[in-house]
Amino acid sequence: MTAEATMLHDLDTAFGAFRPTTSDDAPHIVGIGGTTRIGSSSETALRLALAEAVRLGATAEIISGPLLDLPAYDPANDHRSPSAQRLVQALRRADGIILSTPSYHGGMSGIIKNAIDYAEDMRTDDRPYFDGRAVGVIVTAYGPQALGTTLSSVRSIVHALRGWPTPFAAAINSQVAPFENGRAVRPETDAQLSTVAGQVVQFARAMSAAEAVAVQPAAG
Repeated sequence: MTAEATMLHDLDTAFGAFRPTTSDDAPHIVGIGGTTRIGSSSETALRLALAEAVRLGATAEIISGPLLDLPAYDPANDHRSPSAQRLVQALRRADGIILSTPSYHGGMSGIIKNAIDYAEDMRTDDRPYFDGRAVGVIVTAYGPQALGTTLSSVRSIVHALRGWPTPFAAAINSQVAPFENGRAVRPETDAQLSTVAGQVVQFARAMSAAEAVAVQPAAG
């Protein structure tokens, strides 16, 4: 295997708690977020939200840590690295998406924006970009001011990609350590992440039910 393929295999093992199951009717939620450093606050928040989605009956997978170390998106270059292919394949499988980004200088991080830019490869799909998918947003920032500006910009990007931002988003101030040993320190942080996950799963189920009704033959 190439070095990148070996890394993907190792990360699959590390992220095994979120591997898809074989359930046909469970909504599949894809989480993208964190930094290239495993265990960042934004990654921990994402993992907790995905764990709640799984508790609610969804399946989930995560794109985080070194998997975010992607080549700069270039629409003129058809070559895609194994990590980029994995990302786009995951988005195509997704019934719902959760994005988790740190705030860098008042906006989302460059590596998360670059990952999202790969959705352009889905422009000719039957469900292009994030169409028909609920998108939950989590922002971590060192102070309250950056939380609002970053949250607003991420939601604008989701709209541009035809996604449905959930009504509630999690804004987590990392000025006071929000996590310890992979768990939320304060119950209000847990509540925020659970609400984001719950709304994404609920919307995904509602969309699936609506699509099932739409394909049923008319009575008569």
